[in-house]
Amino acid sequence: MPTQTIWITGASSGIGEALAVRFARDGARLVLSARRESQLERVAERCREAGLEADQVLVLPLDVTDWEGLSGAVQRVLDTFGGIDLLVNNAGVSQRSLCKDTDMSVYQKLMDVDVMGQIALTKAVLPHMLERGSGHLAVTASVAGKVGVPQRTGYCAAKHAVMGFFDALRAEVEGQGVHVSTITPGFIRTDISRNALAGDGKAFGQEDEDIAGGMDVNECAEVIFKGLKAKKPEIPVGKGKEMAALWIKRISPNALFRIVRMQNRKN
Repeated sequence: MPTQTIWITGASSGIGEALAVRFARDGARLVLSARRESQLERVAERCREAGLEADQVLVLPLDVTDWEGLSGAVQRVLDTFGGIDLLVNNAGVSQRSLCKDTDMSVYQKLMDVDVMGQIALTKAVLPHMLERGSGHLAVTASVAGKVGVPQRTGYCAAKHAVMGFFDALRAEVEGQGVHVSTITPGFIRTDISRNALAGDGKAFGQEDEDIAGGMDVNECAEVIFKGLKAKKPEIPVGKGKEMAALWIKRISPNALFRIVRMQNRKN
């Protein structure tokens, strides 16, 4: 099988970093994108240590909210590697604040980064995949894209939105050689809560108890890697009670609403 080119956004830490290293061990050519170039270089070095040659890793700093710059970024990837086999839309930011305490600017940023940025980059890559009749588009959504929980009103709204967009896109491109996967993590041990936005837009700066007790990020990356290899439409990944919520929501929404209310009272 020819060497694949995998483009991962949000690759400077967390799930994106772990997934990059896992694909590096598989021998894929990698495009690593995020805003922090120094951290991308660190991840690139890890990928080289995992077995890739220097010319198999492209560090491509990127702000997904800079829509006008995305077409140029896509062209650079195509000029470097000749194609894009898999785009993993993994850039994102979370939230930790009650609705009543949250500035509208925070909601705007969550939507710009977690929704519009993913859509814009996907739209920039999609024509290339449709033209050649092959490709794979993925997005890191969340259990929060299916279950509404307190202090994440904006994050839940954003993740519900990308779930809807990519599910609809999957139906549109079916039969044209392009696969679409939604990745649905639960609690994974990353810095997501520390980097989350508080109500005033500043970093939350604390680690959630649920995140601290979540799945190891490398274990998470292995599950996602296998799911993407199998081209699964949806890839749930996690080990805690939050994963059961996906099934409870389907079977008895009212029961889930009660559970969430009870959890909120405890907090």
